[in-house]
Amino acid sequence: MKREMVFLYLRRFRDVLLFVVVGGWFSLGATPALAADSGACSANSESRQLDYWIGNWTVNPGSPGSANSKVSLSLDQCLLVESWDNGKGHLGENMFAYSPDDKGWYGMFADNQGHVHVFINGNVASDRAEFSGPSRGASGEVVLNRVRVVRLATDKVEQTWEKSTDKGASWTMVFRGEYSRRNP
Repeated sequence: MKREMVFLYLRRFRDVLLFVVVGGWFSLGATPALAADSGACSANSESRQLDYWIGNWTVNPGSPGSANSKVSLSLDQCLLVESWDNGKGHLGENMFAYSPDDKGWYGMFADNQGHVHVFINGNVASDRAEFSGPSRGASGEVVLNRVRVVRLATDKVEQTWEKSTDKGASWTMVFRGEYSRRNP
């Protein structure tokens, strides 16, 4: 059952990503002014709302074995990618994209332990983002995941991850990281 859910989420994310990329490609062809501009995402203010997170970060600085994160843009600035390394062997990737076609944000998390979470609901503003989506727990129960990325200051960001097993009535914090920007 768990493997089926992973495949379902991967297919769903693939469809969303294809929708974002292919939909953007078709819209470029439909508008001659944009067809010459390969950086349509770079000019879209909604697509730029997570740019405050771009950079190299130390997560929970001062704690033993601090984690590191690199956040960058890919696919002609249409996809934001976080590469995560907790310093103890746990590696992960977060990917987020804005779809101008349906004006929605989507995301996916995958790690080197086989965990995959798809975020089908995204709400992003200039200094705050929240993504949510369902997955399955160890016993097959439905679990809601909610990730928030909040800009605390120019060089500080907080990411939290919460889970709910009661359809969002209550939430349990499973991760809280304070990101401090590293100098290049």
